[in-house]
This record gives sequence, C-alpha cells and structure tokens, in this order.
Amino acid sequence: MLERKRRKDRTEITFVLPADVPPGPVSVVGDFNDWQPGAHELKERKDGSRAVTVALPREGAHAFRYLAAGDYWFNDDSADGHDGHNSRLHT
Repeated sequence: MLERKRRKDRTEITFVLPADVPPGPVSVVGDFNDWQPGAHELKERKDGSRAVTVALPREGAHAFRYLAAGDYWFNDDSADGHDGHNSRLHT
C-alpha cells in the first residue's frame, strides 16, 4: 500500500506492507535510490505493519519494487501502474 503526503516542494511516499508477508527484512528499491537494496528498509510500526517513507520531487514518475529475503522481488498491487517488471508511482 502507498500513502502520500503532498508538501510544498515534495511528495512523501510511505511504502506499507503487512507485518509478516513476506517474512523477514524487506526494502523498497527504485530509481529514486539507484536500485540499492537496504537503502530504504521497511521498519515495524505500532500497528504491526512495516513501512518506510521516502521524500520525492513533486510532479514526477518513479519505478520501484520490493526486495525481500532470499532475493525475492515483488511489486505493489496498489501502485499507480506497472511497466514490465516494475511498479510505477506518480508524485
């Protein structure tokens, strides 16, 4: 799930996953972090879900995927779209 907060000069995107699906550590990787695993690792929230917030420029489009333990890549069903293997979001 994606949560968005529009700010004056940026959009804050919070990437949210359930507590244990998939199990183990998960990071969001995309063109905004040069596809670097671990750069934006999801952390547990008080409600048990996992999330990480990334500030992105307004009026842009970005490709991303999630990377879980065991080299398991997957997309976000709530993304604005998909292109090939990647999820897409618009800020």
